[in-house]
Amino acid sequence: MKKQAFVLTLGVVLLAVAGSLGMLLRVRGQGGGGASASDYRLTGPYTHKNLSIFLVHGKSVIKSKSFLTLEEALVQKKVVVYETKSVNELSIQNFSDEDVYVQSGDIVKGGAQDRMIGVDLIVPPRSGKLPISAFCVEHGRCCGRGNERATVFNSSSEAASTREIKLAAKRSTSQGEVWESVAVAQDKLSRSVGTRVNSNVSESSLQLAVENSKVQETADSYVKALGNIADRSDDVIGYVFAINGKVNSADIYGSNVLFRKLWPKLLKANAVEAIAELQPGKFKPASPESVSGFLSDSEKAKGADKDMSPRVNLMTREDDENIFFETRDKKENGAWIHRNYIKKN
Repeated sequence: MKKQAFVLTLGVVLLAVAGSLGMLLRVRGQGGGGASASDYRLTGPYTHKNLSIFLVHGKSVIKSKSFLTLEEALVQKKVVVYETKSVNELSIQNFSDEDVYVQSGDIVKGGAQDRMIGVDLIVPPRSGKLPISAFCVEHGRCCGRGNERATVFNSSSEAASTREIKLAAKRSTSQGEVWESVAVAQDKLSRSVGTRVNSNVSESSLQLAVENSKVQETADSYVKALGNIADRSDDVIGYVFAINGKVNSADIYGSNVLFRKLWPKLLKANAVEAIAELQPGKFKPASPESVSGFLSDSEKAKGADKDMSPRVNLMTREDDENIFFETRDKKENGAWIHRNYIKKN
């Protein structure tokens, strides 16, 4: 017993020392795809102002292929996202010979109203038109804006930028809550940057609020400070972030390649949320222990799965504090592509 007590005490001391240097922790979760896929190693925190990032290291379970992201595919004109005049449904068509990964929270700009994608989706090569769930992140517009075409969406450079917007779409599936959360986010951003961020072109547009020059300038400081941390290791497959010392959310992917493609867009969204939640004074930083506990607890909750398309199955786990989404590729024997963890409050 004395030896065990000594080992435990020594371990605590070593962990405390390691925390200030960029702590390494192993987290064993209960997610699909086997326990080994949930053995994460954490490094960090890497902090700028009120945003702290913990990198997640692990094995890539997707090794045979790489996906095009929605942003890449639109830039390369390999997919088209079509307006349908239905607020909560769009259609997408892949004209390429590559799989396209679309992530819940991706904002598509244009059409009759800017939208955010509601679910993760894999769009197969030469897909034909497929329906895709969406939520409006702008209201009151019903025609083309400026030189934009009202029938299609021309870009996807931003992602939903607050936890409340994500929960309104992914958990509540409520368009009203999404609109309300967008308005709250705009008000918070306006207070933080000291100027009204709502665009005169469309006051309700989340996309145009994020494009505000003051928001962009402030967000750039976060991106410049933290943007290159994911380049330090080729086994980084995701991250957890905390704002004002409180754990917020995590995104973990089945491959380092996919994560690195999405990282700039994810970090920008986190920076915008950090700006919205900026508070005066100091805060106690999030601890590695709180991060590892968040991941483990989220994966232990009871859950249910649902087929979202012929290609994608979604596992959802939820308890009083956390909600966890795991996107699986049925074509690859149910291998997980994306794990999204959200702290509910």
